[in-house]
Amino acid sequence: MINQLVSKIKKLNAPVVVGLDPMLSYVPDHIVKKALNEYGETLEGAAEAIWQFNKEIVDKTWDLIPAVKPQIAMYEQFGIPGMVAYKKTVDYCKSKGLVVIGDVKRGDIGSTSAAYAVGHLGKVQVGSKKIAGFDEDFATVNPYLGSDGIEPFIKVCKEEKKGIFVLVKTSNPSSGEFQDQLINGKPLYELVGEKVAQWGMEHMGESYSYVGCVVGATYPEMGKVLRKVMPKTYILVPGYGAQGGTADSLRPYFNEDGLGAIVNSSRGIIAAYKQEKYAKFGAQNFADASRAAVIDMIEDIRSIF
Repeated sequence: MINQLVSKIKKLNAPVVVGLDPMLSYVPDHIVKKALNEYGETLEGAAEAIWQFNKEIVDKTWDLIPAVKPQIAMYEQFGIPGMVAYKKTVDYCKSKGLVVIGDVKRGDIGSTSAAYAVGHLGKVQVGSKKIAGFDEDFATVNPYLGSDGIEPFIKVCKEEKKGIFVLVKTSNPSSGEFQDQLINGKPLYELVGEKVAQWGMEHMGESYSYVGCVVGATYPEMGKVLRKVMPKTYILVPGYGAQGGTADSLRPYFNEDGLGAIVNSSRGIIAAYKQEKYAKFGAQNFADASRAAVIDMIEDIRSIF
């Protein structure tokens, strides 16, 4: 799957991923009202609204982008109906030829980690059949329980030719409370990066490993170090736009060939119609605003090469 992702990035010249992280407050009133009129003020109504919101955005952007990244918590908050909307979103995006990165941030040990891996990337045994659960192409994984939490994912990834993105240096302001702590003179995030590079050698694609990592756009100097620590690791870069990351800050994450990183934008794309720059589209044409925001993001990132 890493080979497919790299191929799509090359073809589109667009190292970007759209984060499908729909808060109900992002969904235009006309969609919410229609869903609630049909299902009532229920979890089912909320889930229907976010599903219709997602679908329209995907319909207007799929031809521009290589991948999407739905954040599972935004669906889990609506209970079982929300999880149904998550699965519908995953399946619909895959039907459009998009690579789907499930932003699930799972991390546990032993049989629990194995179950997470099977549920999101593999197939579960049901009688004589093996059946895919959520069936994303990649999943984000928390490494802070050690190799016990990562190796079950790598095992499933080998079986299914899928991948993971391991959290190394996240974009949130308090990430340094733990990730920046020095151990034997090195920050913890750098030690995790070294481990990611080691795990990656167990499952290599043509040019890059199926074991990628997450490094926030808000820390370019750290990104520069980590790019050298993990030369064969694809970096998923959150924090662009709404969180303060700029195109110029993204340079260190890429290799000289312009590959090696894929940049995420979530509310900057899906809620673009709420921004002054795209207000002319209005709520009725929110997905057209999202398309315009994707085009602007791609042009912005291309400008650094």
